[in-house]
Order: sequence, then C-alpha cells, then structure tokens
Amino acid sequence: MAEHKHGSMNVTEHEKTFEGFVRAVVYVCTFALGVLIFLAIYNS
Repeated sequence: MAEHKHGSMNVTEHEKTFEGFVRAVVYVCTFALGVLIFLAIYNS
C-alpha cells in the first residue's frame, strides 16, 4: 500500500460540491422562511 502524504490530495471537487450543498440549504431555508411569513400574514 502506498504511503499517505498529508496535504497531497486534490480537493477542488469536494469544495465545489460542499459549496453547492451549502447554497442549496440556504435556498431551501429562505424559501421555507418565506412560506412561513406568507402564512403568518395572510392566514389571519
């Protein structure tokens, strides 16, 4: 088995995937908050 060298792995794809995941979570939370505000305003 090859010896592991710390810091030698290319993680650009991992970083792009994580950025997309965080962006999707922000969009979903913003949408959910918007729906809750809409329901609070127009349901009463």
